[in-house]
Amino acid sequence: MPRSSNTEGAIYMTAAMAGFSASDALSKSVISEMNAGQIMCLRGLFTSVLVFVVARRMGALRSWRIVLEPMVALRVGCEILAAVTYITVLGMMPIANASAILQSLPLVVTVGAVLFFGEPVGWRRLLAILAGLAGVMIIVRPGADGFNAAALICIVSVLVTAGRDLATRGIDPSIPSLMITVITAVSVTIFGALLTPLLGGWRPVSATSLTHIVLAAVLVLIGYQSVIVAMRTGEISFVAPLRYTSLIFSALLGWLFFFEVPDSWTVIGAAIVIASGLYTFYREAKRRGAPVAQESEPRVPV
Repeated sequence: MPRSSNTEGAIYMTAAMAGFSASDALSKSVISEMNAGQIMCLRGLFTSVLVFVVARRMGALRSWRIVLEPMVALRVGCEILAAVTYITVLGMMPIANASAILQSLPLVVTVGAVLFFGEPVGWRRLLAILAGLAGVMIIVRPGADGFNAAALICIVSVLVTAGRDLATRGIDPSIPSLMITVITAVSVTIFGALLTPLLGGWRPVSATSLTHIVLAAVLVLIGYQSVIVAMRTGEISFVAPLRYTSLIFSALLGWLFFFEVPDSWTVIGAAIVIASGLYTFYREAKRRGAPVAQESEPRVPV
């Protein structure tokens, strides 16, 4: 039985979250040896080289003038702003609080998809998304003191990140996803290089750390490409909630490699997140009783 475009989008989004979570775990393993800017720069550099080679072999490279396309430029700009605001807020508030606010991204993207693309989202799926958000809040349990001026900056980060994802959907389908990935990776590399001096400068890199960074770069490449394809394949309102799976992958990696054992509240929250994700699949299966117009669209080049 052929998969629907939404099912394919969900698979790509889940793969992206797994790649990003594993990459973050590898980055965490070297954070004691180098600052965040240096990690972003090195990881982004290797990612840029890898994706450039892949894009060239697949004939996906286009003129760099593509970055001047409004939606591409908007996506790159949002990517940079999201990184700047989120890194800023991490120095102003606990990471748990920042993560709690950032996990509202799927809901913001869903609202944006309804407003700008007219995508349908029933009240049951909307409630499932809200339930997933409640599960995230249970996992991180932010304190009341977290919602202050710093939280407002984090909200800006959520908005620009949502803008990045919505801009991805608005990019001309004739532009290969790999080319978008090249532009994104290069942008992150440049940003990391600019950030490094502000965080203490460049530090010597050991062979072990370099190996971790290279592997992280490969995983980031998988994540970049998968999330782009996901956002351009399925309905945003259906695919976006699968970002919650990053919490599951992160918890597992934390347990396996950093001996971080989730407490009972984390388990309860994760169960709610998983249940909400399963319910969205269930509602999509029922809705499949009627044809989905998006399936007749041509496949996006990758």
